[in-house]
Amino acid sequence: MTTSQPAPLSVLDLSPIVAGGTAAQALRNSLDLAQHAERWGYRRYWVAEHHNMPGVASSATSVLIGYLAGGTERIRVGSGGVMLPNHSPLVIAEQFGTLEALYPGRIDLGLGRAPGTDPLTARALRRTLVNAAEMFPQDVLELQSYFRPAAPGQAVQAVPGQGLNVPLWLLGSSDFSARFAASLGLPFAFASHFAPDYLETALLLYRSGFQPSEALPRPYAMVGAHVIAADTDEQAARLFTSLQQQFMSLRRGTPGPLPPPVDTMEGRWSDAERAGLQRALRCSVVGSPETVKRGLQAFLAETGADEIMVSAPIYDHAARLRSFEIVAEVHAALAGSEGRQAA
Repeated sequence: MTTSQPAPLSVLDLSPIVAGGTAAQALRNSLDLAQHAERWGYRRYWVAEHHNMPGVASSATSVLIGYLAGGTERIRVGSGGVMLPNHSPLVIAEQFGTLEALYPGRIDLGLGRAPGTDPLTARALRRTLVNAAEMFPQDVLELQSYFRPAAPGQAVQAVPGQGLNVPLWLLGSSDFSARFAASLGLPFAFASHFAPDYLETALLLYRSGFQPSEALPRPYAMVGAHVIAADTDEQAARLFTSLQQQFMSLRRGTPGPLPPPVDTMEGRWSDAERAGLQRALRCSVVGSPETVKRGLQAFLAETGADEIMVSAPIYDHAARLRSFEIVAEVHAALAGSEGRQAA
């Protein structure tokens, strides 16, 4: 008798600062969600580095990871991701080496190639933008070297860091990181929750070009999706308008906190804006438990993903918790159904 299980679920969190709220409140809400996600069976909880964004509280990613890992017991905690062009590889090795030393076997290090902000802020972060993105492959290799056992006479060492098993992931929204992750034999996470256009191409390039490594014997692809769940389709659609409004403001060059939901988006966006957002948010599942079930099944069939990272920017924290709870319940039901079919 054999059993089959659906791809595991994980959480992507930007610690959303809601309109009328504070960053402190957003960070406390992230810990509360992480604790619930652990109980509900999510595999990992990642936070993303963004800067100079009034609606995102996860800018000091490694600090926040320590807070979340310290308040949970089993769930893996990591970055989705650290934007490596903003940092020296040695600093990141020391930060995540410290986290791994404190919370062994629970820390993930996802790496992104973009700055996660505007050019002026990126310059303030790293002081120079000269060849920052072009240096990404070299920076990743340097970072990898700091986690290996120190060689005799090695002049620069990451302490803590050297000899520690901190899994590296490469993140991307185009084909570059897919090819690079394949060449290094690393797991790959695709940002389909906001940039779905290259999803199929990136997964194909990653899987077809994958070179087995000590870190990973076969390709492992995780894909992102916004999943907004509620008791009814209508309730979920209303919750989704907060993300739609925030995306629209960002595209207009006026980023802000996560706004409260509205009854309808009609009259708030142009036809072109609506079409653009529908395309950018194509990898979204919004609805009741039954709608979410069908949506997740279709997304897995489309991507063949090894894991789905769920994002749910919802204005009301209680509604956000309920959304993730519904998704966990749907996932458990799918696991039971697939297990019975395979028996």
